[in-house]
Amino acid sequence: MGTKIILIIIGSIIWSLTMIRSGWSYDYGKGFWGANGHDSVWHIALTESISRGSLENPVFSGSIIKNYHIGFDVFLAVIHKTTGIQIDTLYFQIIPPILAILIGILTYKFVLLWRKSKSEAFWATFFVYFSGSFGFLVTFLRGDGVTGESAFWASQALSTLVNPPFALSLVFILLGLISLQKKKLLLSILFFGVLIQIKAYAAVLVLSGLFMASLYEFITTHRLFFIKVFFGSLLINFFLYGLIKNDSLSVFTWQPFWFLETMMSYSDRLGWEKFYSAMTTYKMGGIWLKALLAYGVAFFIFVIGNMGLRVLGFYYLCKVLTKKINTNWIIIFITTILGVSVFIPMFFVQKGTPWNTIQFFYYYLFFFAILGGIVASWISNKFIITFITFAVFSSWMTLQHYLPKMPQAKISSNEIKALEFLRRLPDGVVLTYPFDFDKAKQAKAPRPLYLYESTSYVSAFGKKNVYLEDEVNLNIMGYDWKNRKSKVFEFILNLDSEKGKEFLKINNIKYLYLVKNASPLVGEQLKLGPTELGLEELFENEEIIIYEYE
Repeated sequence: MGTKIILIIIGSIIWSLTMIRSGWSYDYGKGFWGANGHDSVWHIALTESISRGSLENPVFSGSIIKNYHIGFDVFLAVIHKTTGIQIDTLYFQIIPPILAILIGILTYKFVLLWRKSKSEAFWATFFVYFSGSFGFLVTFLRGDGVTGESAFWASQALSTLVNPPFALSLVFILLGLISLQKKKLLLSILFFGVLIQIKAYAAVLVLSGLFMASLYEFITTHRLFFIKVFFGSLLINFFLYGLIKNDSLSVFTWQPFWFLETMMSYSDRLGWEKFYSAMTTYKMGGIWLKALLAYGVAFFIFVIGNMGLRVLGFYYLCKVLTKKINTNWIIIFITTILGVSVFIPMFFVQKGTPWNTIQFFYYYLFFFAILGGIVASWISNKFIITFITFAVFSSWMTLQHYLPKMPQAKISSNEIKALEFLRRLPDGVVLTYPFDFDKAKQAKAPRPLYLYESTSYVSAFGKKNVYLEDEVNLNIMGYDWKNRKSKVFEFILNLDSEKGKEFLKINNIKYLYLVKNASPLVGEQLKLGPTELGLEELFENEEIIIYEYE
C-alpha cells in the first residue's frame, strides 16, 4: 500500500473521530461530543425539513429559509431520500469519512498536477490533515495541558468535519481547481458556480481569486478561458444567491480589529488582559503610533499563532516574490484568497453572531497548509520528527473534546421516546419552552440539549416545524425571534383562556412539547390548565408532556 494511501486513510480516520461517536444511542440516550451539540442538530433539522419537500424554516414556523446556504443540506436530503438511510446516521457516521477521503485525494491530485512532485503532493496533504495552531504551547506554558485549539480564534484542521458545509466547499474548490488545470470549462463553472449555496464565504473568496487570475491570464496570454470561467461562475452564484437573500438584511457590519481585541480579552482565547487594556487605551486616547504598534503586534500574534507550522508557506511566497519560482494563475488565485480571507474578518463582523466571520480565515489556513506542505517536502528529511510531533499535539488539541467516555451534551432516553412519539404524529407546528440561559449555566455535563444551547433538537428529532427554536441560527439569519419569544412568555403567563386559544390558533400551533420544570420563567409552567386551553394530552413520561390543540 502506497504512503499516500496510508496517509489519506489515517488522516480520514482521525478527522472522523470528531463526528462518528455523536448521534448514537447509549444507556443515557443520544450523546453529542464537542461542537456537535449545536450545529449538527441544526443541519439535521434543516435536512429533515428539506427531505419533506419544504423550504420552510424548521425552527421559525411560517417563514422561508433566507440568508443561509442550504447546499450541503439539500445534498444530504437527496442521499437520504435515495438510500433511505437515517439523516443523523448519514450526518455523523457516513458522510464525514467520505468528505475526509475526498479532501485528501483531491488535495494530493491538485498539488501533483500543479507542482509535478509526488513528495510535495504528499506533504501538502499531510499539512491539510494535521496542521494546527500554536495554541497548545500557550496552554502548556500556563499549566493547562495540551489544549487551546482556538486560542487565537480559528478552529484548526481536525475540526473540518464539524463544519460539513466548509468541508464540502473544499471538495468543490479542489474539483474546480483541478478542472481549471485540465481546461474543463463547464466543469470549472459548475464547481465554482454552486459555492454560494454550499458555503457563502467560499463563494466570495473564490470569485475574488478567479477575477484576479482571469485578469492575470488575459494580460499575460490574452486568453479568454479564465474570464469565461469567472463570468460563468459569477452568474450562477448570483442566481443562487437570489434564492436565499433577505433584501432587508445587511449581513456584515464594520467593526475593525474585533477579533484582535477579543483574542486578547477573552479568557477562553489568548486572554492577555494587560495587552488588551494597553491597545484599547491607546486607541481610545488617540495615541496612534503606540496603537498602531500594539495592534500590529496583536495581528502578528493572531496570524502566526493560528498558522502553526503552516508559516513555512511564507518561504514559498518569498521565492515567488524573488522570482525564484515563476508566477502563474494558481499563485494569483491562492494569494488573492489569502489576502481577502484575512482582510474581511479584520475589518468586518457578521451581524448577530460576530465570531462567525472567522470562517473566512479557515480558507486562509487551508491554502497555507498546502503551501507549507510544499516547503516541508523540501526539508522533510531533516525535520520529519518535528512535523510528526506537531501533528500529534495538534490532533490531541482537538480530539480530547471528542474522546471522553461521556459527552458534553445528550438527549435523554425519556426524551428520545417522546421525540419518537412526536415524529409519528401528523404534521403540525410545535410549541416548546424558550431556552433558559441561567439554568443552562448551572447544568452539569452531559447536559440535556435543552440546557446545552438554544438548539433545533425538537425539530431535528421530532421531525416537525417548531414555532421558535435555535435562537443562535435565527440570529445569524436575521429573523425577529425576540418578538416571537416575548409572545411565548405572554402565552405561558396568560390567564385568559380565550386569549391563549387565539395565540395557538393564529400561529397554527398544533402540538405543545413541554419539558417538565424547564420553563425559563422560574417555577412557572403554563398558568392555564390543558382543559382551559382546549389541549388534549397525547404523551407523558418523567420528563416530557406532549399536548395537542384541536
